[in-house]
Amino acid sequence: MVLENRDRVFPSEDIVAQDGYHVSIDTGESRLRQLGYKQELNRSLSVISNFAFCFAIISVLQGITTLYSQGLNYGGPISMIYGWLIAGFFTMFVGLSMAEICSSYPTSGGLYYWSAKLAGPQWAPFASWLTCWFNMVGQSTLVLHWANTTSVDFSLAQVIQVIILLSTGGKNGGGYLCSKYVLICIYGGILFIHGVINLLPIKLLSVLGKIAAAWNVIGVFVLMILIPTVTTKRASVEFISNHFNTDNGVGIQSKPYIFVLGLLMSNYTLDGYDASVHLVEETKNADRNGPKGIISAIVVSFIVGWGYLLGITFAVTDIPHLLNPDKDAGGYAAAQLFYDAFKSRYGSGVGGIICFGVAGVAVFFCGMGTITNNSRMVYAFSRDGAMPYSSVWHKLNKNEVPVNAVWLSVCISFCMALTSLLSSVAFESMVSIATVRINISYAIPIFYRVTVAHKSFTRGPFNLGCYGTVVGWIAVLWVATITILFSLPVEYPITRDTFNYTPAAIGGLIVLVVSWWILDARYWFKGPVTNIDTTIRTN
Repeated sequence: MVLENRDRVFPSEDIVAQDGYHVSIDTGESRLRQLGYKQELNRSLSVISNFAFCFAIISVLQGITTLYSQGLNYGGPISMIYGWLIAGFFTMFVGLSMAEICSSYPTSGGLYYWSAKLAGPQWAPFASWLTCWFNMVGQSTLVLHWANTTSVDFSLAQVIQVIILLSTGGKNGGGYLCSKYVLICIYGGILFIHGVINLLPIKLLSVLGKIAAAWNVIGVFVLMILIPTVTTKRASVEFISNHFNTDNGVGIQSKPYIFVLGLLMSNYTLDGYDASVHLVEETKNADRNGPKGIISAIVVSFIVGWGYLLGITFAVTDIPHLLNPDKDAGGYAAAQLFYDAFKSRYGSGVGGIICFGVAGVAVFFCGMGTITNNSRMVYAFSRDGAMPYSSVWHKLNKNEVPVNAVWLSVCISFCMALTSLLSSVAFESMVSIATVRINISYAIPIFYRVTVAHKSFTRGPFNLGCYGTVVGWIAVLWVATITILFSLPVEYPITRDTFNYTPAAIGGLIVLVVSWWILDARYWFKGPVTNIDTTIRTN
């Protein structure tokens, strides 16, 4: 008799051997075999390690510090403090829905595999194809992560640039300001270092992930207490809770419009929790621990991020000064804030430079994690034949690391940053594009979960029960809302230099990926391809 189990979730961690003894097995590995895949990666990450990687990639120090200027410019304290609460609230709905699906389908392919399973046999290849490549063309998983790596590591290059500027006297003191060509070289060096680190065994990367998580938590608490304590001028509680900055210099006076644009900082920071998903084939008991990694990373990031925002914003007393490109930090608000805080008390901004460096280390760890994330995505896609030259990108080294996938991610991320040499505005739009794309990639499988697979979805150990559909719909509607909002113009009048490239990038790339499907891919891409026999034969 042949028994098909591919979509059945086994609740037990034990199996009965032929001699009658119970043998403990990893439930994540067992489920992976049921889904049709060999255990090829080293499954040694604990739930703490999975959380640490995810938390380090979300990195509130990275997101808030590098986009603090955006938050101050569009609304200021109200938009940042209350916007964080709104974004965090709805992000939890998206995270809960993803955690439920992850528990049922714990594979490194994650989102695109989920879409294939949830869309039904007839639409599975197309749904999988869209989710697999929509980030490359505007909406989903792979190139979005490359864009995310680009934005993170390029942000680190900018952090280094500002540290060099302040260390050499600041802009007012004739400090050294890197040219765009020097900046791109710094960025390339950072990417190379991250590539080398990601060739290490997953156990060593796990240690670095825990260090990164600890650095983010400790760094947040140090900065949120130290900066407002050191500064000689502090904002009042009334300023923090009531001040709304409309003096943005971009021709936008509508408060609701400004508030919406200010939400970008919060949403960009609270993205990236799908990192837990892409590491599930290296996580013990992933059908349980993968969802725990997603939810815990969102909750902890939300709490410490809000505390960090409150803490440093208490040191804000002059928003135009912080955003002024002619001041010491060249308009980099967070750096100017830290620098001024120490200079006001000690007559020297060295302490502020060091504090800014603390945030820079967090950005470094975040970039390291995004390369790990990217390489696992490439590995999963190529395993299913979804990429050109799949056999090349699927190759593992002696440490069971997808080495070629690592270097592909590094190279693509470097090429994407070259847009900064042509147009700084076009590159700055990448933050908005990455935020929209990654959220759409989350929403696609959730949408299939609450529509096509509403009745057929097989729940895993972690599930939302009867609330799964309601939570899923709220998640989908939230993503649809921010997709529209973050595609709006960010400056008026609209010219070539002020145009928001998000809708153009997404729309144009959707045309490309759909055309590729119609003309070519539909003849050979059949969705995720299993590499083991998933049937169980009994006498």
